[in-house]
Amino acid sequence: MLDVLVQYEAEIWRSIGQTFVMVGISILAAVLVGLPVGTLLFLCRKGNLLQNQAVFSIVNLLVNIIRSFPFLLLVVFLIPFTRLIVGTAIGTAAATVPLAIIAIAHYSRLVEQSLLDVPRGVMEAAISMGASVKEVVFMFVYVEARSGLVLGLTTSIISFISYSTIMGVVGGGGIGDFAIRYGYQQFKTDLMLYMIVIMIIFVQLIQFLGTTVARIIDKR
Repeated sequence: MLDVLVQYEAEIWRSIGQTFVMVGISILAAVLVGLPVGTLLFLCRKGNLLQNQAVFSIVNLLVNIIRSFPFLLLVVFLIPFTRLIVGTAIGTAAATVPLAIIAIAHYSRLVEQSLLDVPRGVMEAAISMGASVKEVVFMFVYVEARSGLVLGLTTSIISFISYSTIMGVVGGGGIGDFAIRYGYQQFKTDLMLYMIVIMIIFVQLIQFLGTTVARIIDKR
């Protein structure tokens, strides 16, 4: 077993780095775009601060369509768009495009659900004190929902790791692709199992950190 690991050490570290790149960009997309999109869905719902049925329906439909796409088919479907954005449809950089898109849709829905769990009295109290929409969101709603937002992001990150294993179809590399190409396809079961263990460890660490942070910042 150790001989196999030494033999493929460079490739293993490269695949881990590729996974970090793909998941890292997905996290950035989720936070920078998914959070605002989820907030927009929440605010535009009927009875909320920016009630707008047209905007809500359009954004809600887009999120639902992206989330309902089988991810492998989404990757293939987005190849022309990926090539337009990064200039190629092959490689780790190209793999980040569909991952970022699914990350935005995935996390935005979790954000909306977390914000919906905030007691309506919190917003009513903020409005009664003369807070603007921006102040209501950043100083009251986000503060109240911060634990749920962290847990939602934790769940999303674990999903992103799972999605990244598919990116070998466009040459994205990563731990999952390495396990399939060097482990499964070359009948090196021990190597494949080693990569699976690495992914399990990553997922457990992320879940532990996310749960811990959510517990610490939970004001309830």
